[in-house]
Amino acid sequence: MSATTGQDPRIGSGSRIGPGSRIGQGSKIGLSSYAFFWQLSDRVSAPLDLHEALAETAALGVDLFQICDYAPLEAMTDADLASVRATADSLGIALELGTKGIRPDHLRKFLHIAGVLSAPLLRTMFNVPGHTPDADQAVAAFTEVLPEFEAAGVKIAVETYEQVPTSRVLDVIARVGSPYLGICSDPANTVAALESPREVIDAVAPYVLNMHIKDFAFSRKEGWVGFTYSGAPLGEGLLDYAYMAGKLQPKERNINQIIEHWLPWQASEEETIRLEKQWTQQSLDFLRSN
Repeated sequence: MSATTGQDPRIGSGSRIGPGSRIGQGSKIGLSSYAFFWQLSDRVSAPLDLHEALAETAALGVDLFQICDYAPLEAMTDADLASVRATADSLGIALELGTKGIRPDHLRKFLHIAGVLSAPLLRTMFNVPGHTPDADQAVAAFTEVLPEFEAAGVKIAVETYEQVPTSRVLDVIARVGSPYLGICSDPANTVAALESPREVIDAVAPYVLNMHIKDFAFSRKEGWVGFTYSGAPLGEGLLDYAYMAGKLQPKERNINQIIEHWLPWQASEEETIRLEKQWTQQSLDFLRSN
């Protein structure tokens, strides 16, 4: 059976299947912690914790939450993590994870966290301060740890972003050659490296395991000197969602779509939180209707 069906009788037998295939069934719309970026931050007077963000997610009728680049996670004990998992279970929410960096010890740490949280996917990026691996180093790192991820049933999705050319990420994934290593597609990120969103979508399509959904736009700076590149409400910016969905086929391939935002801080805390919630609801309405 082809990878586009998202199902294969060999899944679970240890056999390798084609690029872009997924373990498990179903394609979901989820929220990222980036959809609660300001509400979770110390910039607001009463930041949410993960339990409250999960409750807000459930109240919106969403049953998937990706804890992505959430710094307090690494300091949590196993008991803390189990408590988060219990809250998610009580609300009927599945979890995914996101981090940055590909040092083997760091990936193993997040594999352990994924085990406690029952998260089947870890999104990451190549570069962190002090470690900017080249292609050979990345291949070596993934080759070292992937047998452990395969044994645990956890996939790694490397996000497309401006610090590393998409061609290099794809070269690494092709050289490693494991269905447990693929792409987290986010064409908004690569614009800063002058990579065309459509060209990136076309290139990564066979290897996508996860999708970050956020819209983006350019606006003239005050005085018409230069531009600001920032977020936009989904459906109102430059993201060609119809083209992306047609190429990546998330429903047919059981690829989860995770909502994020690039919302700048507004004039006040109240306005920032109001807009963050409004953008989330608009994103949900857009994806549910498309």
